[in-house]
Amino acid sequence: MAQDYIFITDSDSDLPYHLKEQYDIPVIYMPYALDGKEYFDDLGQTLDHKSYYDAMRAGANPVTSALNEASYLDYFEPILQEGKDILFVAFSSKLSCTLQSAASAREKLLEKYPDRKITIVDTLRISGPMTLLVLKAHEMYRDGRPMDEIASWLESNKLRAQAFFIVDDLKYLKRGGRISATAATVGSMLDLKPIIVEAADGSLQAGDKIRGRKKAIAHIVDQTVAAQPDPEESPIIVLNADSRDDAERTKALLEQKIPGVNVLIENVGPVIGAHAGPGTIAICFIGKEPVKA
Repeated sequence: MAQDYIFITDSDSDLPYHLKEQYDIPVIYMPYALDGKEYFDDLGQTLDHKSYYDAMRAGANPVTSALNEASYLDYFEPILQEGKDILFVAFSSKLSCTLQSAASAREKLLEKYPDRKITIVDTLRISGPMTLLVLKAHEMYRDGRPMDEIASWLESNKLRAQAFFIVDDLKYLKRGGRISATAATVGSMLDLKPIIVEAADGSLQAGDKIRGRKKAIAHIVDQTVAAQPDPEESPIIVLNADSRDDAERTKALLEQKIPGVNVLIENVGPVIGAHAGPGTIAICFIGKEPVKA
């Protein structure tokens, strides 16, 4: 059904490219730099995920950055000129100032196009959890639901989208300020794997510390089961940063413990990957209850 508005998201959702193409979802590509060269995260088309993580293993230090107001003006204005409104489903405002730029662009454009409407939803999520919200919301969009209804659903359900991340090398969390240099050194010596979660305020936080990668994977599987994902509402996404074998093992464990679950294996994109590093594994799902912390 044709809609009078356009549904847009951004690439910090790590929306798999094949799903973007399948559902024809417009995506705003976020910038990052690798070895001094600027890229836009086009979901692995220009620089594939394996090459990105191989570069990090070889010593490259990717740097992420925010889009400015002018970029959002360029994305939004042609849509308004066509007489369409905009629903923009954005990644967490807690992790970047880019949403401020989008809001500033919105104000300017609505002065110029007073009969149009731009709704921006701050999902407070990033990566796989955001993908799950985008997929559910876009299903509603394809069904012809009005913009306000979809925005309301997102606001009411966004904290149900959750993730448990484990990293392979603590140096990337140290570099990004997520853990101290001392904690990284001691953790590496003891083979401790902190569990990273997407908190209720939209930030990334380190939680439990599990000794050994296999135990850490088993732990996040158990945490996922305890959080009661609803397999009838959405799939579970297992993300991997060029660590496919561990992703397959994680998927097998989930299928053993959650009957009837649909598990997709997808890629950690360059933004989360810059802070978590190669080897990262995550389980992403929509739970029956919202995350509490």
